[in-house]
Amino acid sequence: MRWWLILGAVLAAWWGYTSYLAPAPDPVALPERFTICAERGSAACVIDGDTVSIGKPGEFGKTRRRIRFTGYDAPELDGACEAERTAARRARSALREWLNAAAAQVDGGEAPPFDQYGRELRAASRADGTLLAEAMLDADLASPSGWGAVPVEWCG
Repeated sequence: MRWWLILGAVLAAWWGYTSYLAPAPDPVALPERFTICAERGSAACVIDGDTVSIGKPGEFGKTRRRIRFTGYDAPELDGACEAERTAARRARSALREWLNAAAAQVDGGEAPPFDQYGRELRAASRADGTLLAEAMLDADLASPSGWGAVPVEWCG
């Protein structure tokens, strides 16, 4: 009977390690230079204030790789009013500037989760620990996201 207890303890310890204590996947470096996708094509461009496209067509399968940054929600370029569309353009430019200012990386290793649109979901940061989401929120260019977050009313 005791071996069941020992096996149970070992399995519980293994589950705890793999669920909570296992090291996170290594961060993945982002390209050094980004452009705005709508202005000119490049191997790395900013689609909007929270999404980028990376890679040349065909390099990552049939389409370019798209990454949706987590931790915030940027206003939409095709928003409901001119105020939201203006804020969206400012957020898109700010994202490009943040990415081009210093080397950045994303979490999730080589197998990140994906959203319903096929975009990789990743948090971006710099080696010094600066988080992209915090920078966008501090600049009032985004709404917080996640459980209990109150979205910004861009048109109000």
